[in-house]
Amino acid sequence: MIKEAMLYKSLGDSKVECNLCAHRCQILDSKFGSCGVRQNKKGKLYTNVYGEAIASHIDPIEKKPLYHFFPGTTAYSIATIGCNFRCPFCQNWQISQATERGSRNSGSYELKPEEVVKEAKRNGAKSISYTYTEPTIFFEYAYDTARLAKNENLYNSFVTNGFMTEEAVKTIKPYLDAANVDLKFFNDETYKKMCQGRLQPVLDSIKLMKKLNIWIEVTTLVVPGLNDSDEELRKIAEFIVSVDKGIPWHISRFFPDYKYTDAVPTPLETLRKAEGIGKEAGLRYVYLGNVESEGSDTVCYNCGEILIKRAIYFVEKNRIKDGKCPKCGSKIDGVWS
Repeated sequence: MIKEAMLYKSLGDSKVECNLCAHRCQILDSKFGSCGVRQNKKGKLYTNVYGEAIASHIDPIEKKPLYHFFPGTTAYSIATIGCNFRCPFCQNWQISQATERGSRNSGSYELKPEEVVKEAKRNGAKSISYTYTEPTIFFEYAYDTARLAKNENLYNSFVTNGFMTEEAVKTIKPYLDAANVDLKFFNDETYKKMCQGRLQPVLDSIKLMKKLNIWIEVTTLVVPGLNDSDEELRKIAEFIVSVDKGIPWHISRFFPDYKYTDAVPTPLETLRKAEGIGKEAGLRYVYLGNVESEGSDTVCYNCGEILIKRAIYFVEKNRIKDGKCPKCGSKIDGVWS
């Protein structure tokens, strides 16, 4: 469905500026923004993917990953095609790199906001997650769905690359409860080369979300040869600590995919090294992602008690009581039932 976009302005001569993501694309008549799904039509900007899902599933909230946001619950997860990044190692590239330029995407299907909310409730989900691709580029769809979800006592989360404008974050804030932000690198040149993005807007989004009291967790996909040096991992960890040492950091294992198939999978030793760097920097919670055998339990930062025992994405036992460790009474950062 085609719908007029939010957060854009006219520049005259049928040219518009999209102020949704940090690209702030200036788009000529009939052309698309960098996301490939937002199009200028005679001086008005439209989204071409409103209410057109490419994926919709019930997932454990831990799969987002969000480990400190109603653990053990499920999230009804939706996405449309499209993304504002061009990461060559994207693991959802089949849908994230599809665009509305040219022919229509045959894999999309109609799923209106009210139907998303209805399906979430029917399946017993606690929340709706806007995920798989990049929720920023299907903002209007996410915004309307999230607003309806709030009226039905459902929560909302973004799984995002964080390349958003301040206007977008502040607009979604009344309805957005949590976000997992992908902090890919701590090097602007690498962001430009690998993603066609920039570092600073991502850092700004993380800081703004924290300021606005949106629960945040951060994920870094550790790619050998790109961001696995001690220096870069330390810079990421120190930045997160500077925002809040209670923000969980998910260090995710890379597997070759899409255009980045010559690299090797991330060695477990590298992830363990990154975990040590994170804890040394002062982070309270560091998790290993895409690893089945270790690194997913929530441990009290004060006394070392295992508080949440997980088997991959599933909670086997949750001992947190009233947001505190039952052994030492320390407050555990997060949003708990």
